[in-house]
Amino acid sequence: MKVLISGGGTGGHIYPALALIRHLEKQDHSLECLYIGTDNGLEASIVPKEGIPFKTVKISGFKRKLSLENIRTVYRFLNAVRVAKKYIKEFKPDVVIGTGGYVCGPVVYAAAKRNIPTLIHEQNSVPGLTNKFLAKHVTKIAISFPDSAKYFPESKVVFTGNPRATEAVALKREDGKNRLKELGLDPTKKTVLVVGGSRGAKPINDAMIETFPLWRGKNYQCLYVTGEAHYNNVKDHLSEEDSHRMVCVPYIDDMPAILHEVDLLVARAGATTLSEITAVGLPSILIPSPYVTNNHQEKNARSLEKENAAKVILEKDVSSEQLLSDIDHILNDDFVWESMKKGALSLGKPNAAEDIKKMIQSVL
Repeated sequence: MKVLISGGGTGGHIYPALALIRHLEKQDHSLECLYIGTDNGLEASIVPKEGIPFKTVKISGFKRKLSLENIRTVYRFLNAVRVAKKYIKEFKPDVVIGTGGYVCGPVVYAAAKRNIPTLIHEQNSVPGLTNKFLAKHVTKIAISFPDSAKYFPESKVVFTGNPRATEAVALKREDGKNRLKELGLDPTKKTVLVVGGSRGAKPINDAMIETFPLWRGKNYQCLYVTGEAHYNNVKDHLSEEDSHRMVCVPYIDDMPAILHEVDLLVARAGATTLSEITAVGLPSILIPSPYVTNNHQEKNARSLEKENAAKVILEKDVSSEQLLSDIDHILNDDFVWESMKKGALSLGKPNAAEDIKKMIQSVL
């Protein structure tokens, strides 16, 4: 089978695509894949390292207001469609899949116009402009949150979840080693994992620093991933006495694996993170980033809150008192923790990659 995949701009569009490719490769050793992105997006550095053939088109996103730049964007879109048709003619894919970002717009549209089976994957609870545009042209639509179904034609939608969930479930360590112990924590104690994203988040870091003296009397511990930019500042505020209950690190490269070893997550509400924690049934305190398009992180988080899988704190309301109060409430009450775990699992789709594979087979 020949599969053409397009998606880019952020890791939230790229990593689900890569997870799906890896799953398809395990199922079909003769699989041929081509990835189309942009030369200035994250995909340009990430995808080639995976050994996947990579080509580019030039495209930019539409502004939400009428502007001269949107006229230029229309021109770039039409030119990108022309280039994408050339790639499609050369590669001859059996199916074309878009995982979001501006780049998949002209690529998936070009394939649909050539009557090639097409599929888009929406990671967020509220779709972006590109997937809204493509919805009328594609064969099928895979969604990660039930809430997003209302934005698409009902006959095309399948609730599959996010392929990253499949990888998160599979990444549980089987070598007998414990990552918490390797990092200097007690694997027998309840553990909260605090993450502000790969670069960290200042409001979360500021609130966490104020909590440091308050951890000494707790019966649980903390693994705190500060982000590279904030690590030295956070470390300067951590005393030797505080470090018995808390370990700070700038970054963890095997984050999905460590989710199996902790009891609670405090984090932003990116779609990939939420797909992973619902797949493994991990309760969470979510602090959505207010700096994203269409406020989609808060809407993602509210989808979990609605099922009692997460507690949501808006960034403007984050404080050390609120944070520790919510952590106490969840980790010190087994009934609360168990009900949140059950809520998370009710939204989890650990077989997401396989479900999308079945969708692909259904349109061929």
